[in-house]
Amino acid sequence: MYKILLVEDDPVIANVIEKKLLKWDYIVHRVEDFENVLEDFKTFEPQLALIDITLPFFNGYHWLTEIRKISDIPVIFISSAGEDLNILMAMQLGADDYLTKPFAMEVMLAKIQAVLRRTYQINKTSSLLAVGDLTLKIEEMILIYKDSHIELTKNEFKILETLMRKRGEVVSREELMERLWQSDMYIDDNTLTVNVARLRKKLEEIGTGDIIKTKKGVGYYVKT
Repeated sequence: MYKILLVEDDPVIANVIEKKLLKWDYIVHRVEDFENVLEDFKTFEPQLALIDITLPFFNGYHWLTEIRKISDIPVIFISSAGEDLNILMAMQLGADDYLTKPFAMEVMLAKIQAVLRRTYQINKTSSLLAVGDLTLKIEEMILIYKDSHIELTKNEFKILETLMRKRGEVVSREELMERLWQSDMYIDDNTLTVNVARLRKKLEEIGTGDIIKTKKGVGYYVKT
C-alpha cells in the first residue's frame, strides 16, 4: 500500500480526498500544522504528496522546493488556479502533475495511479530511467519515446542521463562538462553546445525535441 501525504488546508476538501483515498486502500496522512509541513513529510515518509498551492504561512511552491532538496518522490499539485503560468511554475519546480479545482475524484485517482505506476514500476529497474513518456535504457544507451527507439552516443547519453536524473532542475554547463570530460578545464565551451544541439536534433526526430530547455547563461534542464 502506498503512503500519501495530503497538504490541503480546506477541511471539507481534505476530508473528501482522504475518504476517497482510504477507500482505495492508500495510507493517508493529513497535514495539520501548515507551518511545518516538512517535519510531517520526514516523519511520515510518503511515496506521493498531494499539495495545494494556496496554503497558510508558505505556499505549495515553497514546500515543493523544500521536498526536492531531500526527496524525488512524485508530487501532484492541487489548485483553484489553472492558468498556464501556474502549471508551468509547478512543473519547473519538479511537480509531476497538476489538478485544477473543482475536479472529479476519479480524475484524481487516475492521475495518482499513473504517477505511482511510472515512478515505482518503470523506475524500479535500475537499468531504466523514466521522465514522463521518455525512458532511457541505461546499459544500452537507448532512448525510448512512445513507439520510437534511438541510439545515443556516449556524450549524448551522459547529457540526457544527467538532466533526466535532475528533472526540473537547472544543471549548470560546468557540471555537464565535468560529467562528460571529468574536467571543466581546457575544453572549449562551444563543444558542449554542439553536443546538446546534436542530442536535440535526435530528440526532434522522434517528436520530443522541446524537452531540453536552456536557462540562458546558466545551463540546461529537462521539462517534466
